[in-house]
Amino acid sequence: MKITDIANETYSALSANKARSGLTMLGIVIGIASVIAMVSIGNGAKASIQSSIEGLGSNLLTILPGVVQPGRGIVSSGRGAAQTLKNEDVDVLKAIGGVGYISPEVSSRFQVVATGNNTNTTVIGVIPDYMNVHNIALANGSFISDANQRSIGRQAVLGATVATDLFPDQDPLGKTIRINKVNFNVIGVLVAKGGVGFSGPDDMIFVPLSTMQKILSGMDYLSTMAVSVTDKNQMAEVKDLAINALLDKHRVAEADFSVISQEDILGTLTTVIDTFTLFLAAIASISLLVGGIGIMNMMLTTVTERTKEIGLRKAIGAKRKDINLQFLSEAVMLTFIGGFFGIILGWLISFVVTSTGIVATQVSLSSVLLAFGVSAGIGIIFGYYPARRAAQLNPIDALRYE
Repeated sequence: MKITDIANETYSALSANKARSGLTMLGIVIGIASVIAMVSIGNGAKASIQSSIEGLGSNLLTILPGVVQPGRGIVSSGRGAAQTLKNEDVDVLKAIGGVGYISPEVSSRFQVVATGNNTNTTVIGVIPDYMNVHNIALANGSFISDANQRSIGRQAVLGATVATDLFPDQDPLGKTIRINKVNFNVIGVLVAKGGVGFSGPDDMIFVPLSTMQKILSGMDYLSTMAVSVTDKNQMAEVKDLAINALLDKHRVAEADFSVISQEDILGTLTTVIDTFTLFLAAIASISLLVGGIGIMNMMLTTVTERTKEIGLRKAIGAKRKDINLQFLSEAVMLTFIGGFFGIILGWLISFVVTSTGIVATQVSLSSVLLAFGVSAGIGIIFGYYPARRAAQLNPIDALRYE
């Protein structure tokens, strides 16, 4: 039996009952579309989070006081509040080879008041190197300077969102804001950086570190230290050197601080997102199973309806493999057509999600190839039994079937 004959017979058989064929394909269409949409959303979320983490700083090591323990947050091994990082620790880290910039930081939330407006936001004490460590840029004005730091100055730099909240219709530069009953002069506004799921610089106010420690918070310790590494390949080495240097400085055998790298954060989040995406795709795949069962049901019904036709074919010389191939090709054709429309629907869903601005989805070639492979597999697996049953019919019994 020629391929063209099989194709013509397949087309005739499927088009004879268009409504039934269409409804049978619908399960495959929905299943393939769901899998592609879920995978593309997962890939987009992963890329967005990776971009957000990398946007927080280049080759970044974050040093936190206390010990990070799962389920308990930051503790300090039974020594009370986690206040183990001091200003002098910065000098210890500067001596390590491979360290680019160091940003000691103290952060706290305050109610911030401007003329006619107020907001509750994070105020963070920084030094000039904060800009280099965290890759931020100024939209207007200037950033905290060494002179501001030395003089315990009352200068403030606003994140883009905070600037809009406090001065929606004005230029913030030169204006006065009140933080914890202390007046500050606005000297700069940052470029909007955005972010997904993180408290970024857009929602922060920056003041000199010395002012934050001596006037606003009254703390002589640091909330965190951010360290940029000059070479990405040296991240692990610099991390180990930083741990050893701080252990010696603090004169402790067990670390009273935690060092977290970008790779640690990104690796953990990527694993979580991959697992979640796989879980969603697995749930979506259930509809593929339902679609496959629908195809088997239709093909079994078709075999029953065409029993006499099968007997006639065998009587005039059709072989068992010809009958088998004919019905199997009909099942595979259903899944291929369903897979094609499922890919189009999945791409459209991904496009709609991207256009809403929730997340920039990424439809990968691998997910499309997987969809075609799955659709072909479903056609073969669920079409094999009906095709085999048709091929095994006795021609005499089939001709007498009513």
